[in-house]
Amino acid sequence: MSVADDVVKELHATITKTLEAFKGELATVRTGRASLHMLDGVRVDYYGTATPLNQVATLSVPEPRMIVAKPWEKNLIPVIEKAIRDANLGFNPMSDKDMVRIPVPALTEERRREIVKQVKHKGEEFKVSIRNERRDAKELLDAAEKDGDCSADEVKKAQEKVQKETDDGVKGIDLILAAKEKDVMQV
Repeated sequence: MSVADDVVKELHATITKTLEAFKGELATVRTGRASLHMLDGVRVDYYGTATPLNQVATLSVPEPRMIVAKPWEKNLIPVIEKAIRDANLGFNPMSDKDMVRIPVPALTEERRREIVKQVKHKGEEFKVSIRNERRDAKELLDAAEKDGDCSADEVKKAQEKVQKETDDGVKGIDLILAAKEKDVMQV
């Protein structure tokens, strides 16, 4: 395998990781429906240690607009409620004897549009990241040609492959964005 093929293969792997990172980033974005990812950033004071909520309670989504946290220790119920309120997620948790119910309020139209704008901005950041990877790959190919590791023809073909990988990556970002926008705008 030539240096040019290695560069293209590495670019493909990097773009795939970038797309996965973008999906992960969008998983935490709030839509109109309840999702356990909404609580990913919530930390509970567990005996003096800031511990992720999912490590001190069982989380579930029994209804489209409700999340339930069932703590492993009952004395954590008020601590969990406080942590959720302090996280400023717009949730007002309520507890009963052995669990915390977290109703997910419906989003207003204005808030939905604001979220879509934020998601598109994130998408642009990831597209820039992919384009930076393209630039780096082209620089590696130019250096390989200059050092005599690749012929001019190999470099030209590899650069075409690099451009195709980049285009596919940007299309992937656009598809993920479109799906998330549809999800956010759904009532």
